[in-house]
Amino acid sequence: MDLLNVTGEPFSDTTIEDYQFHTYQPYNSGALNYNDEVRISVQDLDAYTLPCNSLLYIEGKILTDQNKVPTKFQFINNGIAYLFRELRYELNGVVTDSVRNVGLVSTLKNYLLLNENESKLMENGGWIPKDNDKLLIDDKGNFNVCIPLKLWSGFFEDYRRIIMNMRQELVLIREKDDIDAVIATDDTEKPKIQITKLYWNVPHITPSINEQLRLNKIVRNSTELPIKFRSWELIKYPTLNDSSRHTWSVKTSTQLENPRHIIVAFQDARKGQILKDMSKFNHCYLTNIRVFLNSERFPYQDLNLDFDSNRFASLYEIFANFQESYYHIQTNQPIFNPKEFKDKAPIIHIDCSHQKEIIQSGSLVLRIEFETSKSTGNNVSAYCLILHEREFYYNPLNKIVRQ
Repeated sequence: MDLLNVTGEPFSDTTIEDYQFHTYQPYNSGALNYNDEVRISVQDLDAYTLPCNSLLYIEGKILTDQNKVPTKFQFINNGIAYLFRELRYELNGVVTDSVRNVGLVSTLKNYLLLNENESKLMENGGWIPKDNDKLLIDDKGNFNVCIPLKLWSGFFEDYRRIIMNMRQELVLIREKDDIDAVIATDDTEKPKIQITKLYWNVPHITPSINEQLRLNKIVRNSTELPIKFRSWELIKYPTLNDSSRHTWSVKTSTQLENPRHIIVAFQDARKGQILKDMSKFNHCYLTNIRVFLNSERFPYQDLNLDFDSNRFASLYEIFANFQESYYHIQTNQPIFNPKEFKDKAPIIHIDCSHQKEIIQSGSLVLRIEFETSKSTGNNVSAYCLILHEREFYYNPLNKIVRQ
């Protein structure tokens, strides 16, 4: 044991000589309006960068369509993410990871990821955990946030190593409007959110001489380096049928994109509605849900839910165990207690990380079946967030990237 190692030397990590953030700006700083593509590039091919710790700095102003400071609306939780339709990370021109519907995806994922203390830390990134509506903006409508990109993308969250000698690009595409980023008390004011500054802050690493020699040898040997992470893919069912029983054929995937975790959520007429909060979800009187990967069922037993009678303990238990299952931590610390879970985000987590070998070979059909105690009506949307593994290799000598 270390406590008995009385002759041991104190440990001091000297492998890194310098760790500094470098700021990168878009090619066209004026391309920050609706539907614009914002492209930010790291062109320094000799740099050792650590993209997992990179940050997105955004500065802007929230106004009405009459260029006045709003009095009837404010940002929702994670509202800054809803300003963007898509995020892509490209390595030497190859799309390594992409996230569509950045707001919905990052909200669902971080409801499962964050605990209460972490959510307070993320207030600087636009996360408003307790409906503190004026937290992000001042009296003139100005706001600025610094968002860790690991909250928006599986690549930035999972790949915890440096990238060597490669051109990198971060691509963001603005939404067509700002309706889903805010919530209003009435519909007399319309939002017009201006982004005035957007920077990508990327850590640059300077290794020690010994480490530099080792890394140079890897490059000279034309060694392929692996990039493994869990990608986040959202599939929408825009409008459910007016029924209490539903079957949803979500997708057919290959072995390379085998689902490991599936998150399902429902919203009742929230999309494009300024009077409703897009960062919240509805239980829609769900009574049971099951996911099929080919013929294999998850979970094995029925949930037997009844939200009218507050009988959803089994669903909350699955929600609360996500952190242990996904991150392999010993103590779960869910962001919501059971009442908050029911009122704000009664989302369903299906753990299918343990699969039979027969599922892992060949193509795979993902199907979801669920029942509700009341008909869903014609305004309910369903979302399926699939967390699946992706694997790339890149060669820092010849710059080739392959999946």
